[in-house]
Amino acid sequence: MVGGERRRCIYRDVLPFAAMVMVEFMIVGGNTLFKSATAQGSINSYVFTFYVFLLGFFFLLPCLFILNRRTTIPPIKFSIVVKIFLLSVLMYLSQVFGYIGLKYGSPTLSSIMSNLSPAFTFMLAFFFRMETIDFRTYTTRAKVTGTIVSIAGALVAMLYSGPTRSTYSFSLNSVIGGVLLASQYFLVAFALVAQAKIMLSYPIDIMVVFVFSVSGLFVAGLAGLVMARDSDAWKLKLDVILATTLYMGFTSGFLTVVIQIWTLRKKGPVYVAMFKPLTIVIAIVMGVLFLGDSLQFGSVAGGMIITIGFYGVVWGKAKEESGPSAQTTVPLLQPHHAIEDGGSIVF
Repeated sequence: MVGGERRRCIYRDVLPFAAMVMVEFMIVGGNTLFKSATAQGSINSYVFTFYVFLLGFFFLLPCLFILNRRTTIPPIKFSIVVKIFLLSVLMYLSQVFGYIGLKYGSPTLSSIMSNLSPAFTFMLAFFFRMETIDFRTYTTRAKVTGTIVSIAGALVAMLYSGPTRSTYSFSLNSVIGGVLLASQYFLVAFALVAQAKIMLSYPIDIMVVFVFSVSGLFVAGLAGLVMARDSDAWKLKLDVILATTLYMGFTSGFLTVVIQIWTLRKKGPVYVAMFKPLTIVIAIVMGVLFLGDSLQFGSVAGGMIITIGFYGVVWGKAKEESGPSAQTTVPLLQPHHAIEDGGSIVF
């Protein structure tokens, strides 16, 4: 009995914790590897995005067929297919914004900006009337305050590098990268809201994942052919760019999706969301060790501020959903790494 209880404890508590920590390391590791690859050679963001979509699709395809055997799939309407296709366009744009933003910014800045997703999702959900705001409740005050604090933290990280002789330091590349990365996660948030709408009409996640993967691959291939007409840009060599492509395709396009779905079903969305700020710490350490980045006060301060705002939104939403009047709203606390890194939709 003791051995069985220990195994159940490991499966229930230890494995989900280790899995989510591993996910955060894989995501930041991919961003760090991509940043290192851009420093050693030219990477066409459109071609790179296509290859990541392609590898992710090939890795996911067997899983979809396996799951399909266990589920009876009703026919999908053409209107739903069109909506999923438009969603894939948004996700492709977010992917491109993310890679270009990494070229101008850093993995640390990307990790900081990723914590804006709950705030953006809350704002969009309110705009589309999927969330209600009642300042008489402490949950609304927590979400609104957390959103404002998150945006303030993002501005600090973008605009303030740290104290210098001239009182403060300003980096144009950091601003450009920050705007692009913030745009990436705004699109991610928009996709979560759109995803909630689609799932209300067609709640078969297997089919939605398949259509999303196929349409995303089509969009990435078409955009790559238009934006990268030089055939040399499509050639892969045995170098760090190829290693980065394989790594991102396997982890972001496949492995993190599977791990997050499993953890989500075992522990719930709040548990998955609470690990997100860990990426800031991992990114800072990896940036200093592998990229030679200097530890900037602005990044640390902005990361701390945005983490406080992040947990404010998460706490408010969690309390709201666990209350007696809880109702189904936009999946604000869903893990979104799979979307933001070019993989697939997580339900």
